[in-house]
Amino acid sequence: MHPAPALRSADLGGTWGTLLLPLHADDTIDWDRTTHALDVLVAAGLDGIYVHGTAGEFHTLGEDEYDRINELVADTCTRHRVPFQIGASHMSAQTCLDRVRRARAVAPSAVQVTLPDWLPLSRTDVIRFLVRIAAAADPVPLVLYNPPHAKTQVAPDSYAAIRREVPSLIGVKVAGGDAAWFAAMREHAGDLAVFVPGHGLATGLRWGAAGSYSNVAALNPAGAVAWQRMMVEDPAGALDVERRIQRFLADHIDPLARQGYGNPALDKFLAHLGNWAEIGTRVRWPYASIEASFAERLRPIVRDRLPELFPTG
Repeated sequence: MHPAPALRSADLGGTWGTLLLPLHADDTIDWDRTTHALDVLVAAGLDGIYVHGTAGEFHTLGEDEYDRINELVADTCTRHRVPFQIGASHMSAQTCLDRVRRARAVAPSAVQVTLPDWLPLSRTDVIRFLVRIAAAADPVPLVLYNPPHAKTQVAPDSYAAIRREVPSLIGVKVAGGDAAWFAAMREHAGDLAVFVPGHGLATGLRWGAAGSYSNVAALNPAGAVAWQRMMVEDPAGALDVERRIQRFLADHIDPLARQGYGNPALDKFLAHLGNWAEIGTRVRWPYASIEASFAERLRPIVRDRLPELFPTG
């Protein structure tokens, strides 16, 4: 097997899907179901696969579990020549640094990191952190994952300095914004690949996004690929699908978020709703899991509202 080629910012784009963690009743990982879910992702035609984001419950993993997932994903994706990224995020900068070194050892296409999350960082702290992380990852490039709930929010006008000091940073995973936000990112972030949430990808591409680490792929990876193809072949139709995706989320997923369910629970709920692999809806203690039967009741509704995301051919 040959290592995955390291990505450049110009190469980083499209729809990427994440590996979710099927769990036994005692919160241990069901490795057979995990392997099967990974095989489905590989077969779906995604632009790449990533692990250890929020939906992958990276914040709950033991280090032995972290390493085992890395080895599984590296072996499978390398055999099938699918690009893959390893998340090395952790609330502790020191643990993150150690995870980066171990992620580098499996030769991913890129390494994703979040910023340390107990105390906010100054702009100088952000650069200091990323410089050392980049050195530990070398020659593997970096992607910064800066979600809305992070204590330190990186503003568009910070990226010019970050790019100068951390040239191996090739992309950012963010919530995105309006047309003005994208204009600011073009001014300050240059050629960094900007990834936005999956349910806003059709609009995001029009405004300059490169792709998505996709919650739509959590619902159905093959459907997310089909929808991305539509963005090229039928842009107006793809925007209509986006509106219907967002309406469905507003009607059925946002109320669950308001009840206090976290993003991993919501993404596993979407996967159970899509029924493309046996993921289940259980998330690790102490977080609440959504009742699986609720997703099962919604299956006819989502297929009726979003048939484009459930291709049969």
